[in-house]
Amino acid sequence: MHQLAVLDYTIIIGYLGLSLIAGLLMTRRASGSLDHYFLGGRTLPWYLLGIAGMANWFDLTGTMIITSFLYMLGPRGLYIEFRGGAVLVLAFLIAYAGKWHRRSGCMTLAEWMTFRFGEGKSAEGLRLLSAAINIISCVMFLAYLIRGASLFLGMFFPFPPMATTLVLVAVSTLYTMGSGFYGVVLTDLVQGVIMIFSCFVIASMAWMLVPDSASLAITAQAVTGNADWINTQPAWHTPMPPGYETYSPLIMIAAFYLLRNVIGGLGQGADQRYFGARSDRDCGLLSMLQGVTVMFRWPLMIGFAVMGIYMVHAIYPDATVIQRTAELVRTHYPNTEPAYWHNLTSSIINAPTKQPADLINGLQTLLGPDWRGKLPLVGVNGTVNPEQILPAVLLNMVPTGLKGILVVAMFAAMMSCKNGFVNIASGFFVKDIYQNFLRPKAANRELIFASYASTLGIVMVAFYFGVAAKSINDLWGWIIMSMTAGQLAPLALRLYWWRCNAWGMCGGYILGGVGAVLQRSFYPQMPETTQFLLMTSLSFFGTIVGSLLTAPTPMPVLQKFYRTTRPFGFWGPLRKEFQGADRVAIDRENRTDMITVPFALLWQVTLFLLPMQLVIKSYRAFWLTLPFFLVGVAGMYWFWWRPLMRKEPFTLPGQPAVPSGPVPEIAVQCQKQ
Repeated sequence: MHQLAVLDYTIIIGYLGLSLIAGLLMTRRASGSLDHYFLGGRTLPWYLLGIAGMANWFDLTGTMIITSFLYMLGPRGLYIEFRGGAVLVLAFLIAYAGKWHRRSGCMTLAEWMTFRFGEGKSAEGLRLLSAAINIISCVMFLAYLIRGASLFLGMFFPFPPMATTLVLVAVSTLYTMGSGFYGVVLTDLVQGVIMIFSCFVIASMAWMLVPDSASLAITAQAVTGNADWINTQPAWHTPMPPGYETYSPLIMIAAFYLLRNVIGGLGQGADQRYFGARSDRDCGLLSMLQGVTVMFRWPLMIGFAVMGIYMVHAIYPDATVIQRTAELVRTHYPNTEPAYWHNLTSSIINAPTKQPADLINGLQTLLGPDWRGKLPLVGVNGTVNPEQILPAVLLNMVPTGLKGILVVAMFAAMMSCKNGFVNIASGFFVKDIYQNFLRPKAANRELIFASYASTLGIVMVAFYFGVAAKSINDLWGWIIMSMTAGQLAPLALRLYWWRCNAWGMCGGYILGGVGAVLQRSFYPQMPETTQFLLMTSLSFFGTIVGSLLTAPTPMPVLQKFYRTTRPFGFWGPLRKEFQGADRVAIDRENRTDMITVPFALLWQVTLFLLPMQLVIKSYRAFWLTLPFFLVGVAGMYWFWWRPLMRKEPFTLPGQPAVPSGPVPEIAVQCQKQ
């Protein structure tokens, strides 16, 4: 197997060592209070929070998945990643969802539940249930990240993939335990710079490889079988390799995933970046920065896909060799589960002397003397494993030294996303379970130590689930289309319907969550569209019926929530709280917020397409896409940017106002009340 050079390993070890040192240096500041540990004291500037958000979206596992779809489909792989990888929910965060949550002054979503529903038994039970569900969600996201890291690391180190992953996860966990949110944001800034640099490098290398778009199309068709590889427009049907046939009706899949993002986006905003932001304006700016910077991910991924096309074409001029190689391995190991295929091929590569002699001889005959460098690309279905394209390109097509830097960038992507989820899950446990239910009088030192213990426990459980995942795409599909789909209804209805109460949210959470677990346990092969429709329907049914069958939230609690948040939707009994000029101001803000969303969606999708079209030298498609991008920019400027710069809508009670113009009278009244 091709291993990294000494220089590359030195760069990687140096990076991990500096991360640990930085975590130790931040420990004292982070341990000042829970507010400091989990939110950075609510004093971090919007650009740091925005970069932290970008780094969280820029995860290693997701980058490998999206690269695999771009390798198979070309730029049209973007439409499949409407599922979640295109982060279209940012449109709602930019427009209004982030600032709505910031106005509460809460630290976690579970704490926000008390703000929204009061402090009765139902509200406290919901807070506990919400914390538990979000911890489980974070654990599964971490498992997905860990599974992807094992696929990546297995290509570079002569050790079992999971053992190498365990070392990396341990280093990043120690860092997160000590430094809290300060450390997460600090490393995200450094890692964000490394990742953006890597985007330019890979995109430039790919662009120089492409003679012209027509030539690339011919090579891509020979490798993938896709005759429309360079086409940007979605098609009613597109050919997919074994294991991915469900994505063939591309237009329908894209429309379905877009619907999922719209429903999911309605309930977004309850995370640390927004709870910790200094102002409403900062919420909008940090969301915009996330959208602009995460754009760099797409030329990086199409660059890896293009380089992968040329690499596979050179390594496997006869595509039938891949199928015969997979059959040879399965002949010797017929009972290997798909989840352990990568571990099996890694063990064959790293310890060939421990394998049957006829297996090794057969691999040498089929793949040649360099069989250990080629075997990782062989998938369990007898085709190229698209999830291995990214690490294979790094290993085979990037020069020494630069290779080490790019591997560090991928480490940074994994660690940033992983650290963010760990910090969120630990916050739910310490703030909403340990302090609120178990140890209400616990001192700060005890709470900080509880955060250390919960961080360690969360990572250990996630590691266990990551080991057992069949593939990263399989796990990601279940997380997005089943597990989180079971939470969409209660998360959305709590913001737009005054009658939604704590019991209703409990009903929606329980039906959707239990349904997702049962589906994964007994019907794991259920199509993603069916998963989404079933779990979303269960969560809507549970939320609506549970709310209507129980008493509404006390009116004083609703009045406080409405005065503070000022949402749009079905709030008839609460709208009378404001009349005259105040009512007009609220309606104007709500109206521009809603109009902003479609323009933001158009801006975001075209922003991702344009650089990919440049990398593959599809210049005609670029000029056709550009007008749509400009329409999105114009709409966002008129309906979002101008109101954002004209005034500062709200400032948290007890927090210093950000100098950005006069505070409207409506906000002053809200704070007084």
